[in-house]
Amino acid sequence: MFKRKLGKSGLDVSALGMGCWAIGGPWHDALTGEPYGWGKVDDRESIAAINYAIDYGINFIDTSDNYGAGHSEEVIGQALQGRRDRMIIATKFGNVTNEQTKEALGQNASAEYIRLACEASLRRLNTDYIDLYQFHIGDYPEHLAQEVKGVLEELVQEGKIRYFGWSTDLPSRAEIFAQSPYCTAIQHELNLFRNNTDMLNLCEKYQLSSINRGPLAMGLLTGKYSGEVTVVDPKDIRRRNDLDWLKYFKDGVPSPVMTHQLQAIRDILTSKGRTLTQGALAWLWAKSDTTLPIPGFRTVQQVTENAEAMRFGPLTPAEMAQISQLMTDTASS
Repeated sequence: MFKRKLGKSGLDVSALGMGCWAIGGPWHDALTGEPYGWGKVDDRESIAAINYAIDYGINFIDTSDNYGAGHSEEVIGQALQGRRDRMIIATKFGNVTNEQTKEALGQNASAEYIRLACEASLRRLNTDYIDLYQFHIGDYPEHLAQEVKGVLEELVQEGKIRYFGWSTDLPSRAEIFAQSPYCTAIQHELNLFRNNTDMLNLCEKYQLSSINRGPLAMGLLTGKYSGEVTVVDPKDIRRRNDLDWLKYFKDGVPSPVMTHQLQAIRDILTSKGRTLTQGALAWLWAKSDTTLPIPGFRTVQQVTENAEAMRFGPLTPAEMAQISQLMTDTASS
């Protein structure tokens, strides 16, 4: 099994984790009705996929309390009955939802709310502790972040959580948490189209895991969506066109620029028998010894393909150099 350390915690984790946004199912903005999920899900398939991953040797799973307005955590709690000790659980807090109406209601990072959110996640996950608790408001004001860090350090002392981190793409925010001995990971966007070198450098400096959100560019790097092949589920967030950070798809159509770049590097990614998905994960492992990609899934088949990427391991330095040059050339063409 291809393994890595979960930052300075010393915990051994599989080099691949499981991202659980999609298995939360639909939820939506309370004001606009716009979707935040990835469409309908089959909980039985989700549970089967999680158990397949455990049997394969994957032992890191990442979710959030707002995915499906808590439903993702509930599914994980069901899947891990009797197997909790075989999985390192990461979840997040800061985005407020209504479990009954499946509505997104805003954000809250007050000390009182953090404690309430932690207890709610423990209940849904059916566990006594959370291995990695991550702040989910990426652009939270720096001058207020020390208070959040202080509450998390108290939760560690109380045994509610073991370690904490921040899900953010801003190195200045990440560095605030990195000062704590209990901060062991930063979750940030990283993939072939989003090369966040500054954050990788910070993770290496502070011995933190770089947990890679969006490692497959919301599915674009799987090769499933290309040209006029679109996302058809109206409740899939990739159908939206009003979110600035939604770069890979607009109105369900994949970015033509990124699709063109993917075609240019396809042969390298799929060398040695890899699929496109497996090549995209291999690129991440080659970027840094700190990287821990968490591709999403909805089926056993997707988890199988993701897991098999570990048999191949990282791309070689020569392959990485070729890809870098081709990406540069196609971006300017």
